[in-house]
Amino acid sequence: MVLNQVASPRHEALCRAAVEAIGLPVVGAVRRDPDMGLPERHLGLVQAREHAALEAFIERLADVMAAAIDLDAVLALAEAPGLRCDDGPGGDGAALLPPPGQRIAIADDAAFSFVYPHVVRGWRAAGAELVAFSPLADAAPDPSCDACWLPGGYPELHAGRLAAAARFRDGLGRFAATRPVHGECGGFMVLGRALEDADGVTHAMTGLLGHVTSFARRRMNLGYRRARLMADAPIGRAGASIRGHEFHYARVIEPGRDAPLAELFDGQGAALGAAGARRGRVTGAFFHAIASD
Repeated sequence: MVLNQVASPRHEALCRAAVEAIGLPVVGAVRRDPDMGLPERHLGLVQAREHAALEAFIERLADVMAAAIDLDAVLALAEAPGLRCDDGPGGDGAALLPPPGQRIAIADDAAFSFVYPHVVRGWRAAGAELVAFSPLADAAPDPSCDACWLPGGYPELHAGRLAAAARFRDGLGRFAATRPVHGECGGFMVLGRALEDADGVTHAMTGLLGHVTSFARRRMNLGYRRARLMADAPIGRAGASIRGHEFHYARVIEPGRDAPLAELFDGQGAALGAAGARRGRVTGAFFHAIASD
């Protein structure tokens, strides 16, 4: 164990004695320091790409940790029998998601910034090529691609710019007429008809699906999910079971008339009802896919 946010030498001694009394080795103690805090927003920390002077911040943290933690002890514990770390794509035993195409257009900017690294690694390992584009820069998916992926992120913070991005909207519509488009969480919100921001202002979105989402009338949704797909989609074939998670404050305030994408279950197996939407080649849902079940 490493003690964190330790207030004083006496605080450290009391905590260390209590932890070591039950047989856990204490390998370090990091003192309380407000300068080591990271900026936060809804859904957690501000993402790394938005953190100014990130490398210098990490270097400073590394110096603090090197002084506060017995790194030799940590390495020795990590080599103990029975402990193993599998850094393969998808983790130990996980079934990788198949790439949705051979050449995948993927939105990548401050509004579309969350995709699991193991998913991307798995696609590339399967031979797929990823072609990034920025909706916030009013760019459309590359027409040479055969699938488009809109990841999660923070479209609710950029709804006005997305609504004004006519080239993005028109290009995505042309793309979706002949090739699959999938949106996860924030991407799902942008695929809908409209998005209501935190101030209650409604912004037109792409309209490729019929739902309307709101960040003003928020409600937290958090948990692991299992999705049973009702139709073929970029994340799997009809009937497939997909493991994933939900973490969002936005909610659907107008469901639209599109068919649902999946039957959804929580981490304990309780049914949550139909989820997501599909229309033609366009699919989306609030849940992030992690692996095939």
